[in-house]
Amino acid sequence: MTSPRRSLCAMVLCVEAIVLGLTTPVMIAVADVSTGTALAVGLGLAAGCLVVAGLLRAEWGYWLGHLVQVAAVGLGFVIPLMFVLGLVLAALWVAAFAVGRKIERDRAAYAASAENGAEHESAPGA
Repeated sequence: MTSPRRSLCAMVLCVEAIVLGLTTPVMIAVADVSTGTALAVGLGLAAGCLVVAGLLRAEWGYWLGHLVQVAAVGLGFVIPLMFVLGLVLAALWVAAFAVGRKIERDRAAYAASAENGAEHESAPGA
């Protein structure tokens, strides 16, 4: 069974990759950032989001996801609107992380209670 936390967080990172990729032309046209720097930062962060989404199989992948959120908010120093968008995306990341973890805990508790109930029913004299 797939991890709900991994699915939700990967979904947020994929949306974030689109948003961060679209910051590239904004950095070039509005913020007067050189084309090479804008491509490296915008597309680099977008590619980083996709790579991290694939690394969420490992627990340390979530730490990389947290770092991506910091980078997205930090992009606000170049494009001020990214302070707002970065915080919105970070809030989505935190929500996906928290809700996914809660679903995993609830599934584990349900499986444990179902297993205990099955053991209780099969016990002699029950």
